[in-house]
Amino acid sequence: MPAGGRRMSRKVGLSANSSQFTLEGEPFRIIGGSIHYFRVPRAYWRDRLMKMKACGINTLTTYVPWNLHQPERGVFNFHTQLDLVAYINLAAELGLWVILRPGPYISSELDLGGLPSWLLRDGGMRLRTTYPGFTLAVNAFFDKFIPKVVPLQFKKGGPIIAVQVDNEYGSFAKDESYMLFIKEALQSRGISELLFTSDNHNTLKSGGVDGAIRSVKLQKLNQRDIQDLNSLQPNSPTMVMDYWTGWYDVWGDLHHVLPPEDMVSTVREMLRRGMSVNLYMFHGGTSFGFMSGALADPSYKALVPSYDYDAPLSEAGEYTLKYHLLRDLLCRFNKGESFLDMPVLHYREAYEPAIMYQHLSLWDALSFTEGPFKSSKPVSMENLPVNNKNGQSYGYTLYETTITSGGLLKSGDNVRDRALVFVDRSYIGLFKRQSLELAVPDGKGRRTLSLLVENCGRVHKGRDLDKQHKGLVGDILLNNIPLQDFTIYSLDMKPSFIDSLYQAPWKALPEAPSFPGFFLGRLFAYGYPSDTFVKLPGWGKGVVFVNGLNLGRFWSIGPQQTLYLPGPFLNSGINQVIVFEEQEGDYKVHFEDTPDLGMAADIQ
Repeated sequence: MPAGGRRMSRKVGLSANSSQFTLEGEPFRIIGGSIHYFRVPRAYWRDRLMKMKACGINTLTTYVPWNLHQPERGVFNFHTQLDLVAYINLAAELGLWVILRPGPYISSELDLGGLPSWLLRDGGMRLRTTYPGFTLAVNAFFDKFIPKVVPLQFKKGGPIIAVQVDNEYGSFAKDESYMLFIKEALQSRGISELLFTSDNHNTLKSGGVDGAIRSVKLQKLNQRDIQDLNSLQPNSPTMVMDYWTGWYDVWGDLHHVLPPEDMVSTVREMLRRGMSVNLYMFHGGTSFGFMSGALADPSYKALVPSYDYDAPLSEAGEYTLKYHLLRDLLCRFNKGESFLDMPVLHYREAYEPAIMYQHLSLWDALSFTEGPFKSSKPVSMENLPVNNKNGQSYGYTLYETTITSGGLLKSGDNVRDRALVFVDRSYIGLFKRQSLELAVPDGKGRRTLSLLVENCGRVHKGRDLDKQHKGLVGDILLNNIPLQDFTIYSLDMKPSFIDSLYQAPWKALPEAPSFPGFFLGRLFAYGYPSDTFVKLPGWGKGVVFVNGLNLGRFWSIGPQQTLYLPGPFLNSGINQVIVFEEQEGDYKVHFEDTPDLGMAADIQ
């Protein structure tokens, strides 16, 4: 029996032929919420979806990240954490309808907006257009992926009632035939449910495509925006595909929040006007690993790993004031229809600190990387001959060359995005996007100049997607002469690399360990492990790995001060904690039972 308990004939599906949606001919209001399977530990999928259902939400929406599902050309991953079919089936089991948003571009604050970085190996690549190199790649992905979700559509007995065509194309709009190509790519492979497009109010016109319902994204309900949408498609239901319940955070800024009463009054007003709405996010979760994107305008800023989003369910699945207010509102809206009981919360633990007792310098870890590679000129991360010739997607890249004098080193803005600079493995300074010059001390004879370059995240939106190469993207000048003859190491810090460090020559932690380096400690969890939050006071900037899983970056500048560590990532007993730290360490890692996302500021 589907949601609502009524047996449906499943012939017509979701339709938009009048001022309101109908599902199988009956009036239907979409009250949706976004939860991304790739941002929630699989062990918690059921918990998060049940909490959403208990709040009165009837439809789950999720994006599909192409870059995670196809890490290399010809290599696809749809299992474990990325088992989308299991996720959609779980939604059906819990009585939720599904709106699928398969992209191929999704934005979602992900690196390159969810597009795979190996696309950038093509020197002429024009992303999000009908450029043959792009359409070929999209078709190869859709050939693999769309057949998995076709049987899960409403008319075939599944929960998928609608599918979104790409995302926010109106703000990009470089190719008039692009949206038609994506629409046909979906339909020719068997997608037959209602199609949506989704854009900000000011780009609605250029983002649509014939045969798809336009929907809008917003945080404040502005009468004019809704009129614009209705005049573009009269006699159609109004759908707010993304009502932003909060916002994301960038490094070096404050933690963004939206007051609960603002959110609830806006949702109340939408319901009063007969609109359908999807809450983005209902539960944000976490951009684990190097998943996070970045902003280009007005200057480059990288996103933090927490995707808490100030959503009704917190990053760790806790109920917030927003949740309770929303549940009350939807209870009244559904005229006393009984809701599921709210699932009980998970216990959270402040574990004993992990004392770092072993150390491995970056230089001693290089023999465990793929490479090294020789090149007369610098090569960007994406163009390195690693990962079966798919290039390097994430992490750090080390460029080394020989110098015979000191002088002025100029980056010419070719460092993407940050580089620690060393002479004979002694730190001499930092290049970031704004700092373009650095003094190299004089010395005798041949010395090794090293640049450890970090990809802090590719931008997730905007018109510069094609220009997101990372590493060294051009010449570095010493006394106005381009450096040459590089030895390049790829430090993408994939699980296989972290696992291989078991064989590395770790040493007992010295009095003054060298940086950058890896630090190893143990977390003891007794019985059934609980959720906890990693806190690193006294550390500078780096990455935390627990049992080989990359929890994400930390950086003392904040706002985010804790990393979410879900209980299912822990073993009962001993857990291995590895911290990669660039410049300064405290030698112990703390675990707290509450998150610290930094000083909060209302969204402007």
